[in-house]
Amino acid sequence: MSDLDRLIPSADIVILLLPLTPSTAGLIDANLMGKMKPGALLVNAGRGGVVDQNALLDLLQEGRLRAALDVTDPEPLPSDDPLWAAPNVLLTPHMAGDTPRRFRRSWRLAAEQAERLRNGHPLSNVVPRS
Repeated sequence: MSDLDRLIPSADIVILLLPLTPSTAGLIDANLMGKMKPGALLVNAGRGGVVDQNALLDLLQEGRLRAALDVTDPEPLPSDDPLWAAPNVLLTPHMAGDTPRRFRRSWRLAAEQAERLRNGHPLSNVVPRS
């Protein structure tokens, strides 16, 4: 995280796959997006609240950035939200994980988690609340 300010200006594409926690809420704000190079692409497939959506909207309307958003804040995005009409944005219905093998992988993970719980082991993939 300490390198973010240094890395963002050189990136053509910034891909966000972050959970929404107190430390990530609004992390990608006007200041950080303003450091992105003109025409850079911001991809968010994590959680909508990680990005300051109003600041992103301003930068999209100015033609400074492009975005591909699988998540928004709020979700679902209201039908009258200006993001729907913004230029340079691709909105998808929070389906980044919808792949042909998704159900098989989901059932395997659920079985593994149940086995961990039964054996008194900590669950995997737990995101701490703090």
